[in-house]
Amino acid sequence: MTPPSLASFSSFRDLILDTDPDAIATPAQIPDGFLLAHAGTLCAHYIPFDYVNRTARLVLVGISPGFVQWKNAVREARRRVALGAPEDDVLRAAKYTGAFSGAIRPNLVALLDHVDLQRWLGIASCASLFGEHAHLMHVTAVLRHPVFVAGKNYNGASPNMLTTPLLQAQLLDYFAAEAGALPDAVYVPLGPKVGLALDWLARRGVLAPERILHGIPHPSGLNAERIAYFLGRKDKATLSSRTNGAQIDADRSALRSRMAALGVA
Repeated sequence: MTPPSLASFSSFRDLILDTDPDAIATPAQIPDGFLLAHAGTLCAHYIPFDYVNRTARLVLVGISPGFVQWKNAVREARRRVALGAPEDDVLRAAKYTGAFSGAIRPNLVALLDHVDLQRWLGIASCASLFGEHAHLMHVTAVLRHPVFVAGKNYNGASPNMLTTPLLQAQLLDYFAAEAGALPDAVYVPLGPKVGLALDWLARRGVLAPERILHGIPHPSGLNAERIAYFLGRKDKATLSSRTNGAQIDADRSALRSRMAALGVA
């Protein structure tokens, strides 16, 4: 296995300028210079996601950027550099281009407001996190850089990121540094695999376990029934066999308790 190397934008700036993401159709076509680590069919590639919003109080955590996000981030970084933007502006723009756009955003806002995160943040609604209160939110992934398995986006299932050395190193080298810069934030894992990874990191002292808000359904439209039940928009009696209403009830209750512990009555 090639050991992961710590990466920063300054080392990849020239390569990004020389790369046309619109000419790259698959992960296999990403130039070799972006490769950070590989083991068998597993590989991680650099993305200009170095930016950390150090004023954030809420951190939304996904699994890993995908190929489309890689292309969008490289495209935006190139555009900003060509305009002569300062590096911090380049990285902020690359990081947040298209973040939670489309139908996923209203779902996310509804879920965060439902557990009273807007009250903890001192704002009227988490909708303003995408506008005037953007300084309160940081968006990241437990695996900061895109991971591909046999040329496909890594989905968190196989291989297990908690037992795979390459992925463990990515977790500890990159996410740990972000968490260290945001010790007073709360962390919302988007999906159960992310939650397991945050717990693994908490056991290693990377972040405080009481600041992990487990149980919020993933805001994807594919999760519509779970979201509707979590928000009280659907009766338990009408749930399909694919949705565990009792588990969602338990998650919601645990979240209320955790928010109370954070000072939200």
